[in-house]
Amino acid sequence: MKTAIDTSSNPEDMAETGCDPENLVAGLARKGRAAQRVLAAMSSEDKAQALSLAAAALRADAEAILLANASDLSAGEAAGLSSAMLDRLRLDHDRLEGVATALEDIAKLEDPVGQVIDSAERPNGLKLSRVRVPIGLIGIIYESRPNVTADAAALSVRAGNACLLRGGSEAVQSNRAIHAALIRGLSEGGVPAEAVQLMPTQDRAAVGAMLQAAGLVDMIIPRGGKGLVARVQADARVPVLAHLDGICHTYVHASADPQMARDVVLNAKMRRTGICGALETLLIDQKFPDASGLVGALIDAGCEVRADGRIGALDQRCQSAEAEDWDTEYLEAIASVAMVDTLDEALAHIARHSSGHTDAIITDDDQARDRFLGEVDSAIVMHNASSQFADGGEFGLGAEIGIATGRLHARGPVALEGLTTYKWQVRGAGQARP
Repeated sequence: MKTAIDTSSNPEDMAETGCDPENLVAGLARKGRAAQRVLAAMSSEDKAQALSLAAAALRADAEAILLANASDLSAGEAAGLSSAMLDRLRLDHDRLEGVATALEDIAKLEDPVGQVIDSAERPNGLKLSRVRVPIGLIGIIYESRPNVTADAAALSVRAGNACLLRGGSEAVQSNRAIHAALIRGLSEGGVPAEAVQLMPTQDRAAVGAMLQAAGLVDMIIPRGGKGLVARVQADARVPVLAHLDGICHTYVHASADPQMARDVVLNAKMRRTGICGALETLLIDQKFPDASGLVGALIDAGCEVRADGRIGALDQRCQSAEAEDWDTEYLEAIASVAMVDTLDEALAHIARHSSGHTDAIITDDDQARDRFLGEVDSAIVMHNASSQFADGGEFGLGAEIGIATGRLHARGPVALEGLTTYKWQVRGAGQARP
């Protein structure tokens, strides 16, 4: 079964653009940078109105977008895409309405551009302030989910950035239909069409050209599987904001309420198995009183459990876990489950195997809670909550570009603030440095 996009080169696809990939990307980038200067000068109210018009255009084009998505789904099924990939690809009326609503929600968010981060006055009278400004032109390379086309465009525009989008080949028709609607709405609101550009080719060489476009593209954001992110990090000469895989853990402590543990774990794993915040590894304390019931509830819900020896002995329906299972992001109804003796053992397991995305503890013990929240070094650490809340919308940030698992610039859900940088403004009264 295929689990990633086919990124092989297609000379005919590139030929449609009429130029080589370096010239193609350079031309798009120059247009995007010119559009970004116009966008940066727009008022917050005008940007918000343009996004509202883009949401209306998505709703008006719903049938055309869903028809394009059906074409992508049919091609994906024929190509053998996994069920997780097909779920990420799939749109319906409810999901598309969610995309449009997300645009309206972003339009209502406070504009970060122009916000004063801090200020000070020096003894010589110089007044200094750090002010949020757009990053510039952002290249966004993503797989599978066509909603990213709208989310990325809206977040970029709201934060005053132009964007160059390169979606996966499995969602090409959906992305083009969504992009066409967005541009119609944004343009009606005064945003230059070139502020949101969709790469006109699926040729892999164009991705390489984006990664090498230092001085033209200000930042690259990859959103996809390990293969995509690894290639971007290895080849890029442009700064990269990485969004790695989600090997998310939930640790059920000895003091956890059994009903809460069952409810949270089932939601964290089974609500949507194909998202990066889904539980992939469950750790159960040996003193937790209902380990067997918890494991059985997962299996009864349709989850395949790959267990260590002690968990496997609790339910004969478990399969034996292999070493690689503890480092696997399944994105399917599969979970690795282990029994641990202590909180320290749980912390050590997470330190070895977590991808730094989201890890959670279920406990009624305040000391255990505080140690877990303080010592687990992940972008998001949770207490008594499903890891499926690892989402910019649930955090009140609006739609997100993704979950950043690194330690520089932005971490966790990356939304508007994460798409800005800052500059120093210095106000004087004729001071000259002695």
